[in-house]
Amino acid sequence: MSKSRFPHLKQDFAASLVVFLVALPLCVGVAVASGVPAELGLVTGIVGGLVTGTMRGSSLQVSGPAAGLTVLVFEAVKEFGLPALGVLVLSCGLLQLLMGALGLGRYFRAISVSVVEGMLAGIGLVLIAGQLYPALAAKAPDSGPGKIAGLPGAFVDALGRTDALSSLALGAGTVAVLVLWRLAPARVRAVPAPLAAVGLASLATLLLSLPVATVEVQGLLGAVQPPPLGGFGELASLGMIGTVVAFTLIASAESLFSAAAVDRLHSGPRTAYNKELFAQGAGNTVCGLLGALPMTAVIVRSAANVQAGARTKASRVLHGVWLLLFAAFLPEVLGYIPLPALAGILVYSGAKLIPVRALGTLWRDHRSEAVVLVVTAVSIVAISMFEGVLIGLALAVVKSAWEASHIRLEVVDKGAGPVEAFLSGNATFLRLPKILDSLEALPQDRPVLLDLSGLHHLDHACRMALESWAAQHSADGTEPVRLTAV
Repeated sequence: MSKSRFPHLKQDFAASLVVFLVALPLCVGVAVASGVPAELGLVTGIVGGLVTGTMRGSSLQVSGPAAGLTVLVFEAVKEFGLPALGVLVLSCGLLQLLMGALGLGRYFRAISVSVVEGMLAGIGLVLIAGQLYPALAAKAPDSGPGKIAGLPGAFVDALGRTDALSSLALGAGTVAVLVLWRLAPARVRAVPAPLAAVGLASLATLLLSLPVATVEVQGLLGAVQPPPLGGFGELASLGMIGTVVAFTLIASAESLFSAAAVDRLHSGPRTAYNKELFAQGAGNTVCGLLGALPMTAVIVRSAANVQAGARTKASRVLHGVWLLLFAAFLPEVLGYIPLPALAGILVYSGAKLIPVRALGTLWRDHRSEAVVLVVTAVSIVAISMFEGVLIGLALAVVKSAWEASHIRLEVVDKGAGPVEAFLSGNATFLRLPKILDSLEALPQDRPVLLDLSGLHHLDHACRMALESWAAQHSADGTEPVRLTAV
């Protein structure tokens, strides 16, 4: 009977163990990098499995804390304090629930891919720069430019300190394991690379008594902090509202883009985007009530789930069960994990967020899209996450409007009679300089017939400008310009 109800239980059980082993070090690493207790990363992973995992949407996608939100969470905790994190995440979850209920999930597919990739690239750059400091046993500056500018000095300072050199060696070794793990024998590769890298680093720290910092353990119940009621009053501030909007947009976009990528990895049921957005909202609402990290769908865990042979959502639910059992019965194990190893994992994760190959292809085939990607990434590094994404979105809209406003002016001059000018295409304010330059170049002493019937669109600014030009041209003593209406 149980086999008929759960025909793929064996495959899903095996896949859940793989996803658990991949998720464990990443949950802890994202939490530490976000400036919150390590256990809160596990809480988000547990909710991603037990709450979001049970809901409809994308059957094989796995949710939890993601490197893509690390920078934003760190900035929010630094500015508003840890107790406010629950308020922010809860508000984000409620917004996602509302958007999912209103059927807005499908509209996230309309967001420019270049903006999303630029956002992830900017996050990756800040993440790499920020995590190199823990790898050097140093304190990271607050701003993105400060992190990058301070790296040479941090490396020089580390050369004269034993603890810094030990920490750097451990972080570099972790990255090396992650990069080279695919070359290991197949039996060895049964252990996920992140778990192997953290395990080997922890073992080296213990056996060699390395002077490096390790994860601080508070216990699951000690780390969970429901948001205080007084914290909701802070939502009236512009800074809190902007952070909630940033959480919502970035978490939703990353989740739904991840769903599209996961759909390409398997032949099972396709993602229902509105239901997936609603499921993400439910998960973030619970995470907010527990004061945990925000969640998104995570492509690394999702890909591991598919590649491990998962067939139904039971695998992601079970992975949440394993995370819960670990957090409940083995939390002291976290105290053996060295911080430089987690920094190495996040440096590696940050590097994978930067689409180097895709950028080269984009530059050759769609240069304007490449510009949007680069501007978005640089803006995030130079200013902040929220403003950088807004700049990228604005630039993408302007680019699309510019490309859509193609216009053509054809002039027919038979030498006698009026000069005929035919405008066709889309006349918008973006093309006004080109339109007016062409019209002002027409002979001033000849009557003009301006035919607008070929225009698909004529905005108000262009209409007013054309009427103004016609009046000016007619005032020079020639016959009035004749306009053929759209």
